[in-house]
Amino acid sequence: MYLGIEIGGTKLQLGVGADDGKLRGLWRGAVDVAAGPEGIRRQIVAAVPELLAKAGIDRGELRGVGIGFGGPVDDATHTVIKSHQIEGWDHFPLAEWIAEVVGLPAALGNDADVAGLAEALHGAGKGLSPIFYITIGSGIGGGFIINGEIYRGCGKGAAEIGHLRIPAQSPQGFWFITLEDIASGWGIESEARLQATDNSWAKQVLQRAGGQLHNITVRDLASAAAEGDDFAWAILRRAFESLAEAICHVIALLCPRRIIIGGGVSLMGEKLLFEPLRRMVAERVFKPFAGLTDIVPAALGEEVVVHGAIALAHKHLV
Repeated sequence: MYLGIEIGGTKLQLGVGADDGKLRGLWRGAVDVAAGPEGIRRQIVAAVPELLAKAGIDRGELRGVGIGFGGPVDDATHTVIKSHQIEGWDHFPLAEWIAEVVGLPAALGNDADVAGLAEALHGAGKGLSPIFYITIGSGIGGGFIINGEIYRGCGKGAAEIGHLRIPAQSPQGFWFITLEDIASGWGIESEARLQATDNSWAKQVLQRAGGQLHNITVRDLASAAAEGDDFAWAILRRAFESLAEAICHVIALLCPRRIIIGGGVSLMGEKLLFEPLRRMVAERVFKPFAGLTDIVPAALGEEVVVHGAIALAHKHLV
């Protein structure tokens, strides 16, 4: 039995399981950004005994701990490199600290990497290799899994699709932005709020947001687009075209057997996201590789990083 921990910018989750795709228990809490890393560590200290008691598991049954952290991590030092959401994590020895708190060895990984590992072992990528995982939420992360192992490059990360540079155009000319800037939940909402200013096309979306630009969400855009709203679909199409362009780069470089997309934005589903995205990729993909990579939604839901953290512990601590 293993303990898996997800540390994100807005969400903290702890789970226990045997690396079989099932959880014996789950603890979930919101991150207090103002409290910083110290607040998150206090939550973890309190959550571990609460989770074990609720799941009916004795601490002696645990063999190790896996951590999926929302930011880049260093494999050699088992430390956090940086969090882009919460200041104060830089160079923190997170694996060592968790090991001291729980009294068991700990393995540290990036959250998108371990989520990809979970999907490859127990989810939408089971039985296939290689797998490229993309999570699209407030940010965009990626993980590349080959024969059930995370590809980590030189040891500080790889597969960071969210940081690919995408060409953009305006009346002033061309420039480049990252995929995360344009196709993440935050990026989509930012573009919608910008374009909705003095735009009569945005009337339906603004109504859903209570008439307030700063209240426009991806959910508002998705529901409006599902009803045929041109403004909402124009915003989403811009993001999806950039995502398709990035996916075509991934296919040209890595040619994975399957691309799995998770995260909050992926919940738009087949009609709004996956069907148009597949068409866009088919139009742009490197022709000799056409048809070799399929694109599917993730299967493990909100607990995917916890499952991946458990799998990481199982792989590295046995």
